[in-house]
Amino acid sequence: MNKDSEHTSDSIRRGVYILPNLLTSGCLFMGFYSLVSTYTGSFEKAAMAIIGAAIFDGLDGRVARATGTTTRFGVEYDSLADVIAFGAAPAFLVYGWALSGFGRWGWMASFLFCICGALRLARFNVQVNTVEKGKFNGLPIPAAAICVASIVILFCYIRGSGSFKHITVLLTIYVLAFLMVSTIKFNSFKDLGPFRRRPFNTLVVFVFLGLLLLMEPQVMIFLIISGYIISGPIGELYRVFWSRGKKAEEEIEIDGNDA
Repeated sequence: MNKDSEHTSDSIRRGVYILPNLLTSGCLFMGFYSLVSTYTGSFEKAAMAIIGAAIFDGLDGRVARATGTTTRFGVEYDSLADVIAFGAAPAFLVYGWALSGFGRWGWMASFLFCICGALRLARFNVQVNTVEKGKFNGLPIPAAAICVASIVILFCYIRGSGSFKHITVLLTIYVLAFLMVSTIKFNSFKDLGPFRRRPFNTLVVFVFLGLLLLMEPQVMIFLIISGYIISGPIGELYRVFWSRGKKAEEEIEIDGNDA
């Protein structure tokens, strides 16, 4: 047995921290409830459960870091819960709600979403100390799951309950799966620092967004998560063109010096 295994075993024998792991259990419960709701045809409830899972997932890590209760056990438990809540649950939801009518292309898209989410989590766990600070390498699996849930919620808000079949949903699932395993950088917002001083206009923006979220949550959740997902590819394109432009300027400057 290696030192890491001995350290993990000793940590478990000493006990686990209740609060962060209880929040992780809440995330797992919401994922399971989403699966049950999809099975019974309650697609809107299933989508709302995924949103609830995302809230629990966001809280457990922050509570663990704020209270100094981060453990290897908690990290592993969180990843397992995420596979259910943000991998299997949204994949099952979107298949039952929209993709079952596409035959093998539908279940392939659902499975691809699920497995790409699991691969994304595994890659995150092994690269957690090497990725650029403040950035995610690939679309985070909770964001992809929230996107699926927000589409269902928006549809139920506009057109009522029931299933839906459209080619755009199928293509969206394939795109989300690709983004999760891509190397496109997404902002993690971990350096946002809610207790740090910010410009006054920042407060005004957050208050305005909060009011819009309260007034039209079905629409705003979809718009916010869509904007976040689009920001990754746009930022990547900007970095590519910026680096090319900078390289061209350096070449021109070198040629000018040679002349």
